[in-house]
Amino acid sequence: MKQRSIGNVQVSAIGLGGMPMSIEGRPDIDRSVRTIHAALDAGVTLIDTADAYHLHADEVGHNETLIAQALASWSGDTSDVLVATKGGHLRPGDGSWTVDGSPAHLREAVEGSLKRLGVDAIGLYQFHRPDPKVPYADSVGTLRELLDEGKIRLAGISNANVEQIRQAQEILGGRLVSVQNQFSPAFRSSEDELRLCDELGIAFLPWSPLGGIAKAGELGSHFAGFAQVAEAHGVSPQQVTLAWELAKSEHVIPIPGASRPESITDSVRAAELTLTDEELARLDQAA
Repeated sequence: MKQRSIGNVQVSAIGLGGMPMSIEGRPDIDRSVRTIHAALDAGVTLIDTADAYHLHADEVGHNETLIAQALASWSGDTSDVLVATKGGHLRPGDGSWTVDGSPAHLREAVEGSLKRLGVDAIGLYQFHRPDPKVPYADSVGTLRELLDEGKIRLAGISNANVEQIRQAQEILGGRLVSVQNQFSPAFRSSEDELRLCDELGIAFLPWSPLGGIAKAGELGSHFAGFAQVAEAHGVSPQQVTLAWELAKSEHVIPIPGASRPESITDSVRAAELTLTDEELARLDQAA
C-alpha cells in the first residue's frame, strides 16, 4: 500500500470511512467487523470515524466503539493504525443532524471518544462542522488546548472554507494537519480548499469521495467519462474516481466509506492505478 502523510504520521494512501457501518442502513456487527478487518488486511492504516456516527440518541459513538472492537479482535499489529475521529456534530436520534462547537461540548466529546476508543490520546481529532452560534476561533482554540494537554496528538478540521483553514492554521500555531471536506465527481466545490491544503502541506481528506452511500454504486452510470476510463483499464469506476482524486495532490487521502469487505478491497486498489495526463484532464471536465 502506498503511503501519504498526515502531519508527521505516515498512513495508507486510501483510508476507510466508518460512517456507513453505524447510520441508516447499517449492516450487522459481524459484517462491519469483517469490513474493517478486510481494510486492515489490505494495508489500510487510516480509519475515519466520529462520535456522531450512530442512529439512536442513546448510542453516541456507536462507530467509535465498533472500530475499537474490530481493532482489538484483528490478528495483526494495529500500532501503526491512525484512528481519526471528530466532534461538534450531533444526532439527537430523530434523524436530524445538529451542531455544537462550544468549548464545553468539545471537551466533553473528547473525553467520550477517548473512553470508547480505549486510548490515552486520540490520534487525529477533527472539529466536525462549524457552529454558527460559536466563534470559530473559540472552537479551534479548544483543539489547540487539547493538543497542548496531550489529549489529542494531531488536530484537523472538517467542512471548512479557505478562510477557516487559514484561521485554524494560525490559531493552532502551524499545527493544522488535515482538512476533511466533501469532494467527488458530483461535488467539486472544494477545489479551492484542496489547492490551499496542497500549498500549505496539509492533508486533504475527501469525505464521500465516491458521491455518497446511496450513489457510490451507480457512479459509472452517472459519470460516463469515469466509466469509460474504467473500462479501458479493466477496473471499477470507483477505483478510477479514487485514483483521479489521488492524482490531484500528494496531500489528498480519500476515505471511502464501506460496509462490505468487497467494497473497501476494491477501493484500496486505486492506490496502484496510474492514469495518464490525458485521462486526468478528461475526468476533470467530466460531468
